[in-house]
Amino acid sequence: MQKLPMAHSTPSPPPEMAPSRYIEKVSLATGEIVEQDFEPRRLLVHSHRDYHLVDVYARFMMSRVVKATGDEETARRKMKEMRRLGHRTARVLSRMIGQRDPKRLARALFGLKNREYYFRYKRHYLEPDAIEARVAELKDEARERLEATREESGLKLRVLLTGGTGFVGKEVLWQAAHDPEIAEVIVVIRPKVIRDRKTNEVTKTLSPEVRGRDLLEELWLTDHEAAEKFRFVAGDVEEPNLGIPEGDLAGLRNNLTHVIHCAASVAFDDPYEKSFSSNVNGTLNALRFSLGLQSHPGSPFVAHIGIETSYIHGRQTKNVALEDEIVFPRNFYNNYYELTKAMASIETERFMLEKGLRVAQLCPAIVIGESRGGNNRGDTKVVNAPVNVFGRARQALSKTGGRWRDRSTAAAIARMACVFPGDPSAEINLIPVDRVAAGILASLKKPNAIAERVHLASDNRITSQQIQTTVAEELDIDVKLAEPTLHRNVTLPLLTKVLNRLGQGRTANALEKLGSIFGGYSEWGQPIHEVGKDVEVLGLSSERPNAVHAFRMLCRHNKWVQNFGQVKDAREISRREKIWREIMFEIEEKHGQSAGALPVLEFRSHVEEVLDSDAFVRRSPPESTAPSPSS
Repeated sequence: MQKLPMAHSTPSPPPEMAPSRYIEKVSLATGEIVEQDFEPRRLLVHSHRDYHLVDVYARFMMSRVVKATGDEETARRKMKEMRRLGHRTARVLSRMIGQRDPKRLARALFGLKNREYYFRYKRHYLEPDAIEARVAELKDEARERLEATREESGLKLRVLLTGGTGFVGKEVLWQAAHDPEIAEVIVVIRPKVIRDRKTNEVTKTLSPEVRGRDLLEELWLTDHEAAEKFRFVAGDVEEPNLGIPEGDLAGLRNNLTHVIHCAASVAFDDPYEKSFSSNVNGTLNALRFSLGLQSHPGSPFVAHIGIETSYIHGRQTKNVALEDEIVFPRNFYNNYYELTKAMASIETERFMLEKGLRVAQLCPAIVIGESRGGNNRGDTKVVNAPVNVFGRARQALSKTGGRWRDRSTAAAIARMACVFPGDPSAEINLIPVDRVAAGILASLKKPNAIAERVHLASDNRITSQQIQTTVAEELDIDVKLAEPTLHRNVTLPLLTKVLNRLGQGRTANALEKLGSIFGGYSEWGQPIHEVGKDVEVLGLSSERPNAVHAFRMLCRHNKWVQNFGQVKDAREISRREKIWREIMFEIEEKHGQSAGALPVLEFRSHVEEVLDSDAFVRRSPPESTAPSPSS
């Protein structure tokens, strides 16, 4: 059974990080607020289940019901019936044995708990009529400021970007370089300290200018015109004024039209304090910075664009997660990343309604490589991680050299690694990074995006079953789907124990990490995110990316370009991705369809014909010039 830390082993966060700043506990019986502190872990899914064998088995059986019937509502109804039966049985038994507390007996025998409270977000905002008036006022102000910028400079925008070295931030820079209405992008970037791996001594410090130059080279933006559009300034989002030196601030206050706050911690397994510091404190610093720009006399500032996540809605297992509202999920949050991003969204809303900051919130789903070729600028996190594990397992199974015993052990380890915790029916919302960046840049020019929360998500989600099938086709390996509840409580502990005894601690750790990350996102009953404002407000295409095709390209990219995460040098990845992009455009021209729509063998044949995969160089010159990102 999975064990959660006891209350005394988890120290409470400092008061400024306390969840009670944003969330209150409410009695189900009286509706009154329960004046009681609570630990952050109480707001997570796993704090409320998996304590009892019967609970684990019941969830496993409900997964079988969903698989057999395809009806999640039936599974929920059956689960409620089983709980009622368990409580009735406990009451009868308690009378028979003289136990005064049937709830205690129900918890001991069946793992049943009577929740006597619920959580909700605090609201200190305006009345509904005042909110409507404030929103209309902010939209009008943004429209006026944008129109003034158009009259003064022909709509030449000057944008400050945080998180420019991250996955999404890099794509924003790439698209901004090709947007004629963006005159300048100022990227806040920290100096990078290089340490000796053995002694931990500092050997070199890379300045923001040097890091910026390297970044532009990785993004193929080295020609004079493109490079002139970007400026890199020292800073840190966890510091006041974003840590920007005073000498740079005066010019920014007089020139910036927008702030895009893209920096965040995307580690799903970070502890609460670390997630809070990155996601909440970082957001607060960015909001204060933008409010200072907006209130500066003569400032051309138009709006603040906050990048959140559609998973701020947590585990909604029945209701659609709406764009217009955020409520505390009755089924809690999967991790502290989701929780602290929700808190950051509430702070953004507060700055808008209480302080009058012109702000738009964009909420991407799970971001993967760009839709045409899967290019991900070297990212190996989230969905890339299990694909790379499966790919390396296939490589281990294919080895023919060495001793028979070593090959057999490697094969056994590889097969143990090919387990993915996922209910076949679970729907995962994947969105390519180019769609996300397009939405971010579109919001700069759309005054109606002010005061809106927009889901940058898909209306065609991918199931765990489709992931399994695609991996089998693309990587030629059979991945077993494991029921998530049984996997995290029974299978995974056994696998990691065996792997550790075989001296495979790194593999065991990787599997534990994958289980912790995906266990919550691949169960049945995943949230359905409302979409619509991406088209209606931002003006993006109504034809959203095909999730299966995008995932197929992720597999192909990770296999050919990154060798399943084993090509790590940023410049080498950049060189490869440029060649890969050219080949993908050629495929589109030759076949009249996207590369992701092409069957496996046909795609493989074309790539092998034009690419020497060992040296990753073309066998022949490109047939045509790849079109620009806007085409």
